[in-house]
Amino acid sequence: MSKETKSSAAVVQSAAPQAPKKRPGMNTRRHVCALAAGYKAIYYSTGIFTAGHTTERIEADVFAGTNPVWEKIFPEMPAVIDEQNKTVAVTYLPDMPPRIAAWRPVLGSTLLPIGAGMDAVNNIPRLPEDVKAPVMDGLPWPQGDRDATAALPERQAEALDRIVKKAFDGETYNGITWGVVVVKDGKIVAEHYDESRGFHLHTSHRTNSVAKSFAVSVIGAAVKQGLVDIHRKAPLPEWRRPGDPRGAIMMNDLLHMCSGLYTERAGDPQQEMYFGGLAAGDRSLLNIVDSPPGMRWVYAGSDTILALRSVRAAISDDARFHLFPHREIFWKLGMTRTITETDWKGDFLMSGQAWSTARDMARFGLFYLNDGVWNGERILPEGWAKYVATPAPDQPQMPDGRGYGAQFWLFGPQQGLPEGVYSADGARGQWSMIIPSHHLVIVRRGFDFMDEEGTNLFKIARFAADVIAALS
Repeated sequence: MSKETKSSAAVVQSAAPQAPKKRPGMNTRRHVCALAAGYKAIYYSTGIFTAGHTTERIEADVFAGTNPVWEKIFPEMPAVIDEQNKTVAVTYLPDMPPRIAAWRPVLGSTLLPIGAGMDAVNNIPRLPEDVKAPVMDGLPWPQGDRDATAALPERQAEALDRIVKKAFDGETYNGITWGVVVVKDGKIVAEHYDESRGFHLHTSHRTNSVAKSFAVSVIGAAVKQGLVDIHRKAPLPEWRRPGDPRGAIMMNDLLHMCSGLYTERAGDPQQEMYFGGLAAGDRSLLNIVDSPPGMRWVYAGSDTILALRSVRAAISDDARFHLFPHREIFWKLGMTRTITETDWKGDFLMSGQAWSTARDMARFGLFYLNDGVWNGERILPEGWAKYVATPAPDQPQMPDGRGYGAQFWLFGPQQGLPEGVYSADGARGQWSMIIPSHHLVIVRRGFDFMDEEGTNLFKIARFAADVIAALS
């Protein structure tokens, strides 16, 4: 990859795609290019400015294998990386502005909508300059990193070490693993990173849908503070007009992925929001009803986003809302390297657009093992862990039989695991698995792809069962 620096901006790749000679009859190709350029811009922006990854590392871990069409056109799209102003601009068509992502402290990167110019960067949400993530590394575990580990009996330690190392061989459990953390009785008893690829305990990477479990935790904190009630109609002013059927949707329905809102396919319309720059309110809020609320399970990230939008409406103070996840959840737990990003109108895209470290995800799992109590403070309502781990009214039909609660996936004997196991799961192999019966949290981070049946390539249930056996 060629790279040259001009003033404060680095130019990555050199030749933009040529304009079509004839006006196309459909916008499909143009839109595909716009989405691919947005994907490149947002991953470069957060990967470089939040996580400190090189462009080579991002391309190797994120771009390869994403989509055959995207993968082919990525090299044709030059990226200008402005280190001083913390922006990335990716050119994709000569008659359109580049796709632009802009980074801010704490809130991470925001992707501007298709067609927006660099001047629009001035209008995205920002926090006051004096707001910074606290430094907690020197504090005792789990809030900090001091005294985080505990020694196991020799037999258990050797058995667990063998299992963890097999997670990285790409064959025993499949997939490409970059980090594993095992927490037993509150202490880290196994931890391993692929250092050859530059990963370590403070490496942050995209969590994908683990962010949904972060979201339900933010909502839990809002419930604890009396800001919202999940069993009342979602407090969205756009749905309050008399006769609007969407007014019957409760936050509980949204958290169970049972809103009843129209969805063309699982996950729709996340691609448009993540990579097209479509604002959550412009798509999700204006959606139409397709089935009665609470009746039909459909995996749609827009339900998660709307549940958080309800918290925004209840708080009615954007400065407070944008700090809420960090001050009320992440920073209290010591998850200081975890960020969740917003769209350009200020809604959190916490259905998938979050970055975190393996240790931060271990802290998150411990938080749920303790039913939302941390350092003696009850942050989530009593019984919230039971709520998120209780099956939703309707269930997905997954090949491996997994169930769904409230923004967490459910495992058990059908997957070879104990009763009551639940997990924050994200695409490409991100897990923070909580096993209450064994006082155990298992975090696995990786770069996997989905198999033909729609499940992650890494065999997480088998790996977790082997970890349990090693500790027995």
